[in-house]
Amino acid sequence: MKVKSHSGLKKRLKVKKSGALAFNKAAKRHLLTNKSKRQKRSMRNGIPVYHGGMKHVRRLLPGKAQIHVTRKRQEELKKINGTKEEQKA
Repeated sequence: MKVKSHSGLKKRLKVKKSGALAFNKAAKRHLLTNKSKRQKRSMRNGIPVYHGGMKHVRRLLPGKAQIHVTRKRQEELKKINGTKEEQKA
């Protein structure tokens, strides 16, 4: 049977250029006149999904989360392994 992504979570998450997943903060839609400039400014950027929550995200979004996270991790490992090999030589 085909594995389906969680459509509610698909709408809430965004993949950043770095490969990190981010979601928007709450309380940004209405009643903005009562909120300070600083509060509204901090709501502009998304909050990254913390490491502990990635387990749940990977389960709910089988394709999207794994591809981006593993690519980023592979690049990090290449950099680490490349520097170690250069130091040995």
